[in-house]
Amino acid sequence: MNDLRNRVVQLRRFGGPEQLEVVDAPLPEAGPGEVRVRVLASGLEYTDTLIRRHLYPQTASRRPPFVMGYDVVGEIDQLGDRVSEFKLGDRVADMTVLGSNAAYRTLQASHLTPVPAGLDAAEAATLILSWMTAYQLLHRAAKVQPGQRVLVHGAAGAVGQALLVLGGMAGLQLWGGAYGKHAALIRELGATPIDYQREDFTHVLPGGFDVVFDGIGDDGYRRSFAALRRGGLLCAYGYSAGVQDQRRMTTMLMWIARLYLWSWLPGGKRAFFYSINAMRLRHPGWFTEDLKRLFALLASGAIHPRVAERISLDEVVEAHWRLEAGGLEGKLVLCPDLSSPRDQRAA
Repeated sequence: MNDLRNRVVQLRRFGGPEQLEVVDAPLPEAGPGEVRVRVLASGLEYTDTLIRRHLYPQTASRRPPFVMGYDVVGEIDQLGDRVSEFKLGDRVADMTVLGSNAAYRTLQASHLTPVPAGLDAAEAATLILSWMTAYQLLHRAAKVQPGQRVLVHGAAGAVGQALLVLGGMAGLQLWGGAYGKHAALIRELGATPIDYQREDFTHVLPGGFDVVFDGIGDDGYRRSFAALRRGGLLCAYGYSAGVQDQRRMTTMLMWIARLYLWSWLPGGKRAFFYSINAMRLRHPGWFTEDLKRLFALLASGAIHPRVAERISLDEVVEAHWRLEAGGLEGKLVLCPDLSSPRDQRAA
């Protein structure tokens, strides 16, 4: 008799964190070409708030109830037919968009990236979306060169921190936009802080920036474009301002469409929107190659992703409130094996 138990974080209906619930679910079985993993770590992303509020284009066609969970590091505990490249006990990673905030889940073996032995699962999980986004923005999208002057918006966030660290390794001159309370962190990561509450980033650098990375959106896109030098590049990759203002998805899509129109303006400036899912669809080999490179950097100690807190399944709803409030200087990571504070008190 199988005594394994599956629990998942399910979205009942689109809306706020209160629409999430942790429920018991059937234990999945690995089908042909699949593996089943015991989930060791699954990141809680700001992107999850977009999915939950029905503001994420890639999941726009899905309707609740469904299981949340954008990425996963897990240990294989069941192999489906025709899976020969992995064995029981292997640790693997994948970007799933949905379904990984769970104790167990199945994955396509062809989509998996091996996780080197000895890596902390929670730290490894931080790399799959946030650090991958940063790496590909720098090296696949912007194709940065040493010495370029680069502005990173939201520099204290998960992607922002990764952009500063990886940008420093690439030899860039870096500025990081954030609220003043994060200035020490931004300096620690090798960038010059820009305080949004006291400074106008469009006038910080005479002549303008070579590249601006903007995950905030709204009027910020226009101002980021204005902050570029002649021939500079704006890489947009998110629209957190629209989420905070509870805008509709169509509004955010209009912001993105406008970016491409600006590239036709005089001055040679360029702008485009980066999507990690679109990039993976066009170049699936890049995703595996880049994630292996990030895992190698983590294994060597060259990078140290910040895990703000490891949380249990029963703490996910509170974690989503914290995500929406902002101000975290690291990543929240779900570790299903952790007992909840309630269980700890009972013990």
